[in-house]
Amino acid sequence: MTAIRPAAVAGTFYPGDRDALAQDVTAMLEEARERELGPGFPKAVIVPHAGYIYSGPVAANAYVLLRPARGVVKRVVLLGPCHRVPVRGLALPAADAFETPLGRIPVDAEAVAIARTLPQVSEYRATHAQEHSLEVQLPFLQEVLGEFAVVPLVVGAASVGEVAEVLERLWGGPETLIVVSSDLSHYHAYDEARALDEETARAILARRTDLDHEQACGATPIAGFLAAAERRELAAELLDLRNSGDTAGGKGRVVGYASFAFWEGERAAYGEEHGRALVGLARRGIASKLGAGAPPHGEPWPSWLHEQRATFVTLMQAGELRGCIGSLQARRALGVDVAANARAAAFSDPRFAPLSAGDLPDTEVEVSVLSNPVRVMFSDHEDLVAQLRPGIDGLILAADAQRGTFLPQVWEQLPEPEAFLAHLKRKAGIAETFPSGRCSVWRYRVRKWREQDFA
Repeated sequence: MTAIRPAAVAGTFYPGDRDALAQDVTAMLEEARERELGPGFPKAVIVPHAGYIYSGPVAANAYVLLRPARGVVKRVVLLGPCHRVPVRGLALPAADAFETPLGRIPVDAEAVAIARTLPQVSEYRATHAQEHSLEVQLPFLQEVLGEFAVVPLVVGAASVGEVAEVLERLWGGPETLIVVSSDLSHYHAYDEARALDEETARAILARRTDLDHEQACGATPIAGFLAAAERRELAAELLDLRNSGDTAGGKGRVVGYASFAFWEGERAAYGEEHGRALVGLARRGIASKLGAGAPPHGEPWPSWLHEQRATFVTLMQAGELRGCIGSLQARRALGVDVAANARAAAFSDPRFAPLSAGDLPDTEVEVSVLSNPVRVMFSDHEDLVAQLRPGIDGLILAADAQRGTFLPQVWEQLPEPEAFLAHLKRKAGIAETFPSGRCSVWRYRVRKWREQDFA
């Protein structure tokens, strides 16, 4: 029989209803801070584990960076401190799967067998039974990664070296993600907590392993991870640093929260080499449909093309639009998305006749890679207009079942925010007089390349 570790804190730390939980997690991810577009995703994150109303927005700033890892990451090594039942060393759950309102997550049996070869690792069901530090991470992981297996480790009385040794055994490649769960200082006044947490954040960024449990309840798993990160020369980045006084609590006695990302190498932006590859992929996708060459899916791709990204492909002839189709949400690998959108723009845009073989030489290809859409919070039409960034923002506008988008390139034709919004409403099938305050709006940025850029 399959042994299931059921959700223990659903309904308290986070919603127990599946739909409400999915909506909350999605909302927090959509409100995460904007990031520069670039290939790759973190090898590891450190995230807080309080109730979602307190620490969820801080954790979301790390989890949103893992959206491109969907379909790539297959194993999550998840470490957190024990809050209820003490344990010596690191404890596995003696379970085959963990359950949340969003579904079951299998425990990675192969990784568990590897970890069990180490003397500091045991199975201890009791320490996992009510432990929230691991459980609260799972719905975020389910939302951003989809299908994966977990290696859940509650960390008790263990040395830095013992924790680091387990991580080294399970390190793996891009298929393996490491998540360390920890809050920071507990129950200090707001200003004192900020000073303490800023000092702790500096120590983590410096990959120091001398943290104590007054600084972070997860000091032991953090320190063990930092020792491994130092040996692997991971680059550390602070993503967010707040406390419960900033999110949903009073300022008299607060708990500190931070999120960090750790990268294998310095994080880079998309460059010319990425643009050349994407534009070439789009053109070959169209050509193969016309019988002129092999489909691009048969080519060996670099790792960044396997990351899930949303793209648009725009076709131009003699300076006039000839087709434009794309994706607003990342649902498939970047390479697959570009090739599919290129073929759709060429042959399925309802505004134009399908492209012919004779048209192709006179057709210019443009590829846009989109950032994750970020929800725009505004009070009324004037507030929305004031927040728009002409030439930068792509916008998604929705009301009821109607929805439309303009890429940032549209600002070239509609440089005034009022006209931009009015035309976007019209495109979405929304009356221009419909109150903007009753619309939902998201913004995104793009990195775009045209074939003429490489001429």
